Amino acid sequence: MTEPQNGATRRDFMKTGATVAGVSALAGVAIPSVHAAESNTIQVALVGCGGRGTGAAGNALATKSGPIKLVAMADAFKDRLDDSYSNLHAENEKQVEVPKERQFVGFDAYQKAMDVLKPGDVVILATPPAFRWVHFNYAIQKGLNVFMEKPVTVDGPTSKRMLALNEEAKKKSLKVGVGLMCRHCEAREELYKRVKDGELGDILMLRAYRQTSPVGSAIVPPKPANVNELEYQIRKFHGFLWASGGSFSDFLIHNIDESCWMKDAWPVKATGSGGRHYRGDAIDQNFDTYSVEYTFDDGAKMFLEGRNEPGCHQEFASYIHGTKGSAIISSNSHTPARCKIYKGQKFSKANLVWQFPQPEQNPYQLEWDHLINAIRKDKLFNEVQRGVEASLVTSMGRMACHTGQMVTFDDMLNCAHEFSPGLDKLTGASPAPLQISKTTGKYPVPQPGLVTNREY
Repeated sequence: MTEPQNGATRRDFMKTGATVAGVSALAGVAIPSVHAAESNTIQVALVGCGGRGTGAAGNALATKSGPIKLVAMADAFKDRLDDSYSNLHAENEKQVEVPKERQFVGFDAYQKAMDVLKPGDVVILATPPAFRWVHFNYAIQKGLNVFMEKPVTVDGPTSKRMLALNEEAKKKSLKVGVGLMCRHCEAREELYKRVKDGELGDILMLRAYRQTSPVGSAIVPPKPANVNELEYQIRKFHGFLWASGGSFSDFLIHNIDESCWMKDAWPVKATGSGGRHYRGDAIDQNFDTYSVEYTFDDGAKMFLEGRNEPGCHQEFASYIHGTKGSAIISSNSHTPARCKIYKGQKFSKANLVWQFPQPEQNPYQLEWDHLINAIRKDKLFNEVQRGVEASLVTSMGRMACHTGQMVTFDDMLNCAHEFSPGLDKLTGASPAPLQISKTTGKYPVPQPGLVTNREY
């Protein structure tokens, strides 16, 4: 990778969260500090009615700190909104008050749903990640507290933009949660404390794996002739880098984030490789395998393995290796974590020295309990910078694989390639951000070693 062109560095990023001139329409706008203390009932709007958004809304309604209800829903597509509403209403009938006139469909639906709320209420942002900064900007204008799903950015320019927007959110004391729920896991929190207390000695290596059969829309078949291209790419967002950062960003960020948490640091550089196999007629931009070596500032390493292929050995876990022992961060998917510490480097029953007692509370619910509690008690609560950092480090590893180059934190931060500029102006009639090549008849895919300064 080339040297950063605009002077922004990892050190500056960590200290200030970065700023981008002109990114926010909020400069000079005075919005009072807002929270839900004036009203006993918190109102919620859901923007993005897929599986994750529906799950987040269910967790919001399951909080026990006071009355809460869902009052508005928005999605680009009516069928997804209808399915989400049916599921949520069936499970939370008394808390779901979303009549047809508050069910909004289209690319401006997010604005209409947020307009239903009053300052201090909560909006859930669970659309494909590309739209996160657009929706966050409007939420800040409306004085709304926010829960946003991960990743929160997919490239360098949007990372800077999100942090600049967040400076405005912090000025208004808005509470913002980010869906990296592993950070709210009690088992991992106890393990983190033990690591910080030196039970493992110095951390030399971390290992993280998400090797599974294909999930979500990671593999995308050709678009039917009667389907709009923009709609198809949004519906199959895991397959397109502009929409989600691809399968790498959307699926591997949790393992990366929980491992970096234990290290209490973000890596400074990454190298990686990967490939496309058994593709058939698939048109997505993803690799099927990813292998990344992250390096921390002190020289410690984190090795990440991702795979989306059927019929292969499967592992979905993260591990720590230190000078005094080793540990399991997560053992099988995200929850329960089943954190354990061992003497030596062998994970055997004879070497077990500590394990978190079972059962564990669900971190998907805990992150909502913590956010709503902060809103009701007007406590400081803002996870955006950490969410952007986790997203940027994830993108750093992805770019290393897609270009075949060593990519530093500063390289990723300053990479000028914005995958989908102008999303705030997107309409249903707009062309898709990714276009099929007129010469090859295919979407562009990463070409490591051939295209080295951008991912496609």
